[in-house]
Amino acid sequence: MRHQRALLPAFAVTTLFLGAACSSPASEAAQQPAAGQGRQIQATVRPTDGTEHSLTVAAAPTATATATASPGGSGRRAHRTTLSVGSYDSHTRRAVIADKPKGKGSSPRPSAPSTSSSAAPDSSAAPGRAAVGDVIASAPAPGAPHGLLAKVTKVIGERDGGTEVQTEPATLNALLGDETAKGDVPVDPSSFSVDKLLPDVRVSWSKTGDVHAGPKGATVPLGSLRLDVGTEVATAQDAPASAAASVRGFVQLAPRVDFAYGGSGSDAPPGSAYLGVSGDWTSGWAVKGRAAAATGTPLRIPFAKLHADPVLQVGPVPVVVNLDLTCYFQISADGRVTVDVEQSLKGDFKAGGTFGPAKGWTPVSSSDMTSTPVRASVSTAGSVRTTLGAEATVGLYGSVGVTADLAPYLRGEASGAITAASDGSAPKADGTWGVYGGMDLSGTLRLQLSIFGTPIIQRSIPLGALHREWELASGKLSS
Repeated sequence: MRHQRALLPAFAVTTLFLGAACSSPASEAAQQPAAGQGRQIQATVRPTDGTEHSLTVAAAPTATATATASPGGSGRRAHRTTLSVGSYDSHTRRAVIADKPKGKGSSPRPSAPSTSSSAAPDSSAAPGRAAVGDVIASAPAPGAPHGLLAKVTKVIGERDGGTEVQTEPATLNALLGDETAKGDVPVDPSSFSVDKLLPDVRVSWSKTGDVHAGPKGATVPLGSLRLDVGTEVATAQDAPASAAASVRGFVQLAPRVDFAYGGSGSDAPPGSAYLGVSGDWTSGWAVKGRAAAATGTPLRIPFAKLHADPVLQVGPVPVVVNLDLTCYFQISADGRVTVDVEQSLKGDFKAGGTFGPAKGWTPVSSSDMTSTPVRASVSTAGSVRTTLGAEATVGLYGSVGVTADLAPYLRGEASGAITAASDGSAPKADGTWGVYGGMDLSGTLRLQLSIFGTPIIQRSIPLGALHREWELASGKLSS
């Protein structure tokens, strides 16, 4: 058994922030995460008045605070408010905004909506009421399952539960203004909804205070989500019954959402921005038998779709990130080679987009993986390649920003001749075989990243394909 390490090159990342990260005295805008929700990173902003302010990026608490702000030179920063989104219609873009706090003793809803609202300088709304010019950032709410970021364009009238308003899409710089913030926040593994696409899919996860055991009694690391799967795959038409093909394995990951913003003002594009997904990755999978792709093209088999809407607390502002993961097998084989191979893989990955005034949006992608063959055996000539990967999509408030496809693979091939004996004895094989591990990372940036307040991307920008392959084992074909 040999041990190979693959280090994939990363694209250069433009420096995002003007101020150095440091700690500062707690303010009204700071939010502390619950225990086990991960670290907070503070980035300092030095405004022209000589004072220092910082926004903390952390996982939002269960009862996410609401906030208001007045951009346009008023000098006031975003602060908490009692406004909340009672309902939203995505077709008409009308919302009902609750204009008073819930009564004492009322039970909180399972997914309590929260907002930050920024009122325009000429707004004459009474305290606690929505008005034209308000910018509303809400955690998931009725009718807005992926959160809401909108500007009030018209006050329609009072309704049961609040004020009905007409809205239009808004951008984050209208709320964050000239602030600066940077942080990476782990996604609670228990917050994922999982749609199992194959019968034999098992899900395990662990978090602080509620540890779940994985398959066969193994303990899943804290903060990780694990999916185990096994399935039969097609074999060649002339393959014997003993060559039945199967794939089994697991994916274990601890995803994090990466967010950054360096403001230039509520009416100007930010000086910098970043959105991406990163995390720790562990997987192991085995391929056995004589697999074949019936159409001659790779066969892709999704086995689970996962979704989460983690809410980041950026100072007082709730920023909703939408994260989708599709885990899949992909098989490419000629139906001739018989294999019995298994590989374990461990490492990390990072994919996203960064914005700077000079270059606009540019891609960021990197991965560092260590691969170890558990066993490797190839007989007869032919080729097979299997991938156990995950496609991740990350966006804000329901708008897709970055799509990344992390695709570790295992490839086996053999070349040589099979000679049949005239005396009826077993055929003889003469040739060589090899088993290789590899990693592909690809994806795109989408125009919806303009939600930061940056110029619109006119076309999708490829992340760039990262590719690396290394030998796991090799040998001679045996009779």
